[in-house]
Amino acid sequence: MSSSPLQQQVHELHALLSPKFLTPPQCRRLSSPICAAASAHPSNAKVLILGATGRVGGSTALALSRLCPDLKLFLAGRNRTRGEQLLRQINENAEFIHVDIDNMTSLEKAIDGKDIVVHAAGPFQRKEHCNVLESAISSKVAYVDVCDDQEYSQRTKGLHDKAKAANVPAITTAGIYPGVSNVMAAELVRLAKADEGEPEFLRFSYFTAGSGGAGPTILSTSFLLLGEKLLLKPYSGRLEIDFGKGVGRRSVYLLNLPEVASAHEVLGVPSVSARFGTEPMFWNWAMGAVASLAPPGFLKDRAKVEKLVGFANPLVRAVDGFVGEHVSMRVDFETTTGKKSVGLFTHKKLSVCVGVAVSAFVRAMLEGSTQPGVWYPEEPEGIAIEAREILLERAAEGTLNFVMNKSPWMIEQDPKRLGLGIYA
Repeated sequence: MSSSPLQQQVHELHALLSPKFLTPPQCRRLSSPICAAASAHPSNAKVLILGATGRVGGSTALALSRLCPDLKLFLAGRNRTRGEQLLRQINENAEFIHVDIDNMTSLEKAIDGKDIVVHAAGPFQRKEHCNVLESAISSKVAYVDVCDDQEYSQRTKGLHDKAKAANVPAITTAGIYPGVSNVMAAELVRLAKADEGEPEFLRFSYFTAGSGGAGPTILSTSFLLLGEKLLLKPYSGRLEIDFGKGVGRRSVYLLNLPEVASAHEVLGVPSVSARFGTEPMFWNWAMGAVASLAPPGFLKDRAKVEKLVGFANPLVRAVDGFVGEHVSMRVDFETTTGKKSVGLFTHKKLSVCVGVAVSAFVRAMLEGSTQPGVWYPEEPEGIAIEAREILLERAAEGTLNFVMNKSPWMIEQDPKRLGLGIYA
């Protein structure tokens, strides 16, 4: 009998997290407890994962169950059949609960008594409220989301004072990109020496093969992002970026992602941009055509976008089977003196590494790395500076290529040596 996609994902995750790749995992004790329950036994804190029957939430549950097996996981969603299927794949220290995040009574009941809530029930585009964060604050439960929308992330930041007053730590945009990429950027800026000039330029470049195995949600997110305002037209400004071994040179295009605004504000970099590309190349052409030809308002209407996703999804699934789901992130930083540094992260399975990335943020919060309030990942109050290195190490488990703070020529596929230590 052939295994299901979920079972295949579990087997891949287990292989990547085997002793061949990492030492036996442990959750460290909290340095600054987020709640009484976690204070006494941080390793078996109660973690609620909203959207657990989706690809990102399910991947997060699988990662946490392997990396911190003593955690009590509550897998929340609206599809009980898929939830029970996921339960059969992880350890017994988990249970499924039916939750509708648009129903405040259902949501508050699910959040009450937990130590952390992970909000992975996207897409976040065009959401007019922050029900989950508001409920977490009301219940005094720590919060992490995987938001990839600028407006939504800024709306969560509007609850900063309320969260701080309630002594609730919260991090928004804490996925892989944005999320891990933000922390990479923060470290590149921090590691620049005082005599190397001031921050001047920061570029986020992302590549994912096909849909990255992430399903309809990432399709909805991509189309909705095409409807957001930019100084330049979305999916324009094409660049060829070298993602190094395993991926090589790929075309990437402008998108309105939240790390552009947050890195500009938090890290003090004047010029920040984000670009994304995929393969096969006709997907990029199709994205550009949708951005250019869709009627005004179409890409701002969630219901219409969901119909478009329903039409495109079977074709996307078919192509995914051929192109795989490699993912690569490259962060380029430059100072006013021309000093350049790069961070690079490449993994063969987006559907696996996204859960490992989110779990790294959850573990950091359990260990007391986050202060009360709502923070972006690059803010030191969100992920303490001394906690960044271990977070990146955890997020990078199983990667094909992970480097930080290197000169561009050191990570590119075919640098040319000109002599006297000079490369081009």
